Amino acid sequence: MAVNGSIDGERRRRELVELVRESGELSIERAAARFEVSSMTIRRDLETLEIDGLLRRVRGGAVASPVPRSHDDRLATRAAAKRVIARKALALVPRTGTIALDASTTVQGLAESLGDRDGLAACTNSVQTFEALARVPGLDAQLTGGSHEPVTGSLVGPIANAGAGLLLTRVFFASADALHPVLGTSEASLAEAEVKRHLAAAADRTVLCIDSSKLGKRSTGAALDLAEIATLITELDPDDDRLDPYRAHVELL
Repeated sequence: MAVNGSIDGERRRRELVELVRESGELSIERAAARFEVSSMTIRRDLETLEIDGLLRRVRGGAVASPVPRSHDDRLATRAAAKRVIARKALALVPRTGTIALDASTTVQGLAESLGDRDGLAACTNSVQTFEALARVPGLDAQLTGGSHEPVTGSLVGPIANAGAGLLLTRVFFASADALHPVLGTSEASLAEAEVKRHLAAAADRTVLCIDSSKLGKRSTGAALDLAEIATLITELDPDDDRLDPYRAHVELL
């Protein structure tokens, strides 16, 4: 019986990890009901899995543990949706002035879509996005500097935060690891969330560019409130009912 119990526990914990990875979060109550065990058993499972680095416990359950992903892997994820988002965002890029772009691969698609520019400057905390901006004729590309963040691949830390606030920008084009209708945006890294807060504070307006798989979810570090976001761009039609929780708060494109 003890051996069977141990095997059942291992199988349950594997399934718990899969559930968290699929949805981004897990409720203790729902997990207990699903596996027909006590809430205390699930809590012990989650404690074990957190020690192993497979998830992160939060009040009432667990969320996915942020893990480093290669830039190419992130770039290929939801690629079709990112192309639609970049095309929509391109219409909001001013002809002159200064803009900011975060370190997301979604916003990198916007940088790669820019045509010839004369009188436009752009700042980013992403080496890859900076390289894309530097290839745009007539555009003045700026890099914040900072320390490499292994989870997101971005530049973060005190130097990045200071650089993010040096240029007063007209528009900040940002993405997010998750967008919740109450909690706002959140990131896989607390350091990345902090840089985005600095970039948003220095901008006249913030445009959030995310694909629909991130709607209604939360990640590790709180970043921007919905009140700080002027426009939300997804690959969805603006009338899609999945956007209803955000409709009263932001412009939808």
